[in-house]
Amino acid sequence: MEEIPMKVIILANYAPHAAKGLMQGSDRQAAVKALFESVGGKVSSVMFTRGIYDVVVNGEVPDQSAGIGMSLAVRASGSLTEMVVLEELDMKAVLAAAKKAAGAYKPAG
Repeated sequence: MEEIPMKVIILANYAPHAAKGLMQGSDRQAAVKALFESVGGKVSSVMFTRGIYDVVVNGEVPDQSAGIGMSLAVRASGSLTEMVVLEELDMKAVLAAAKKAAGAYKPAG
């Protein structure tokens, strides 16, 4: 059975030294593309934004381990002050599990 890639959205803020590198011409779109490709993923879009986050990335990774590994490597670099990784869910599967759990769970009191 073919594995379905996991879609992710990354919301991040640059650390001051990384923002300086960006201003000096560092090609962050190429760096993000290379990062995703290194774990077998691909980038759909990289958006530099005004507001709470500096950058929003949409992409796909092969699985959760690849996504977490990629996130860990970026966090370890110190180039971001904040990074949120959102994973797309299969809501039908989540609801099916929630219904099973709701039937088995007995609340206190």
